Amino acid sequence: MHAPATPIDIDLLIEARWIIPVEPAGQVLEHHAVAVRDGRILELLPSDQARQRYRPGQLRTLGDHVLIPGLVNLHAHAAMNLLRGYADDLPLMRWLTERIWPAEQKHVSHDFVRDGTLLACAEMLRGGVTTFSDMYFFPDAAAEAALEAGMRAALGVVVLEFPSAWASDADQYLSKGLAVRDRFKHEPLLHFTLAPHAPYTVSDATFERIRTLAEQLSLPIHMHVHETGEEIERSLSEHGVRPLERLHRLGLVGPELIAVHAVHLDEGDVALLARQGASVAHCPTSNMKLASGASPLPALIAAGVNAGLGSDGVASNNRLDLFQEMRHAGLMAKLTSGDAAALPAEQLLHMATLGGARALGIEHETGSIRPGKSADLCAISLDEAETRPCYSPLSHLVYAAGREHVTDVWVAGIARVAQGNLLHLHNNELKARARLWQNQVAL
Repeated sequence: MHAPATPIDIDLLIEARWIIPVEPAGQVLEHHAVAVRDGRILELLPSDQARQRYRPGQLRTLGDHVLIPGLVNLHAHAAMNLLRGYADDLPLMRWLTERIWPAEQKHVSHDFVRDGTLLACAEMLRGGVTTFSDMYFFPDAAAEAALEAGMRAALGVVVLEFPSAWASDADQYLSKGLAVRDRFKHEPLLHFTLAPHAPYTVSDATFERIRTLAEQLSLPIHMHVHETGEEIERSLSEHGVRPLERLHRLGLVGPELIAVHAVHLDEGDVALLARQGASVAHCPTSNMKLASGASPLPALIAAGVNAGLGSDGVASNNRLDLFQEMRHAGLMAKLTSGDAAALPAEQLLHMATLGGARALGIEHETGSIRPGKSADLCAISLDEAETRPCYSPLSHLVYAAGREHVTDVWVAGIARVAQGNLLHLHNNELKARARLWQNQVAL
């Protein structure tokens, strides 16, 4: 007879009633466990086997919970948490020109961005988001906030042709943003993108420079594209082609492109995105709130376009809530396509996790529960009256549960939320900072 094997020492063992690893697609495991060592997933296996094989420094047993990969918010303007509810009930261009841009010109600073991003990180972590892709000024301040919160972030090197408190012209936006990347590029939780604001705010010459930098530095290009009908008309008037075709001619439509919103697409646009391997960041709540329109998401998915979900900023959404985005994306797709089978729950969870990670080029690191990946994980309780009975935990994640049911969140194996409570950020301090900024902005 062989002697029993000596248990392997690990840092953390998480047992759950259900685990949905996202890879392979559609799999729902019952009574399984995730073994974590040095911040990475060591193994996913049945709970009874895990108890015999491993000796964890910490054991977390989740009763009627579902464990999923941490959610990936593919498009946010995190610091705009300080402008929540500031410019409601306006269409996009009036929202920008009459309210948002003037407020930003007056108030945005390093401290504004740091405090606003910290507030956003607290909201996202409590809602199960472990990674966010940000597009805003002062990315150095956003980096400091993300590191303090212990979140994974892809920070955009924002580019515009007009001045702001951060930079005076496109050259300075690029030089300052790339200097931030150089400063933080060795931080394992931080990633970077090139983030030209939109085709209507960036020149051809700047786009050509961005294309070269993307190729040289292997960085994604994160950009608002085809958000409104007005944007299409303006491009046709000024350039003679639709914005996506203009970007294509400039060499920017490829696997590195994350086309944010992508609402007003015709069949040629969809085919171009699919053929070139681009990704789309779908922001259904913001698109509805600004009356921008409904993205042809089912057609994009059918064509093979990779898609993730984004919240946009809270000034045009009011919540950084990926559960809401999954639900709204699914319901909008069914409504606009006339097909009740459009975008099933499995596809929506993929968009909120692995789809976003793939768009950012970090799918080797996060987005699914697989050995070798970072232990970015989220636990959701399905043990409440409003989540009973539960015939399908996958369905419940989209159609019944919400961010209020998130109990535990880990980033790189470190607990950031436990039993619904933030562990490394202090609510009273965050609320005090929010009050101070509210008093300034409201003047």
